[in-house]
Amino acid sequence: MEFTLITLLNGLSYGLLLFMLSSGLTLIFSMMGVLNFAHASFYMLGAYFAYTVSMKIGFWPALIVAPLLVGAIGALVERYGLRSVHKYGHVPELLFTFGLSYVLVELVQLVWGRAAVPYPIPPSLDGPLFTLYTTTFPMYRGFMMLIAVLMLISIYLVLTRTRIGLVIQAALTHPDMVEALGHNVPRVFMLVFGGGCALAGLAGVIGGNAFVTEPGMAATVGSIIFVVVVVGGMGSLAGALIASLLIGIVQTFAVALDYSFLNVFSLFGANLGPETFGYPVLKLTISQVAPILPYVLLVLILIFRPRGLLGTREG
Repeated sequence: MEFTLITLLNGLSYGLLLFMLSSGLTLIFSMMGVLNFAHASFYMLGAYFAYTVSMKIGFWPALIVAPLLVGAIGALVERYGLRSVHKYGHVPELLFTFGLSYVLVELVQLVWGRAAVPYPIPPSLDGPLFTLYTTTFPMYRGFMMLIAVLMLISIYLVLTRTRIGLVIQAALTHPDMVEALGHNVPRVFMLVFGGGCALAGLAGVIGGNAFVTEPGMAATVGSIIFVVVVVGGMGSLAGALIASLLIGIVQTFAVALDYSFLNVFSLFGANLGPETFGYPVLKLTISQVAPILPYVLLVLILIFRPRGLLGTREG
């Protein structure tokens, strides 16, 4: 019971971090139809900006300043880069964001170097939140979960209860009508792109010291973000939340289980020996195959439900 509850909490915290990462990408795609390949690089920028700001004035100001800086950079990228190629279609947009991801990684290496930077958990959050049986749950993981939940509530309220949220949704389906009513649709899209990048920056502030802040962190999480978005359904925020929690919990449990597939089959009475077909694969432990489980889920979703868990259309 102790193992199950603690692993479940760790899986929820990891899943909510994945949601923080994927929510900005989901919003950008649902509002603009742009699949931002550089999204994980904005996550990386958030972590590095937070490291620099926290070294100067502390972690709590960095929690606000770093996402704003990343959002401002994202808005500038949309205004002076992405908007120029938007008229040529989706392929130039993909190529632009794909190239931008490499440019950002190189800039980070030029400014901060290739080695990991010492971006620690703040002392006020470095400790146990509670003790379950004999195992303590870290306070910082609880903080990660709180920020993710607050972010989800904020996004929902902004999109459904505010005037700007209604304008954003209307600009998606009826841009000409919105422009006729006096709203600047290109500026709305610029704010959406910048806001999505700011959400990635916020995830970087939270995840950078929980894991590690180094130039390879964008590549580490980049593929997982797209798995979450596709599994949840392209453009579905609720789908991204469900997919994030599902992948976070499944992968965390898989990492914690040090049982081989031979052990699993033996529980059902199967007696498999070296002569069994695929015996070397069966000797692998569940924790060893944990990194590929999200991609296995992605393949199954693409086969049996191509629109994703809560997607509204295929393709």
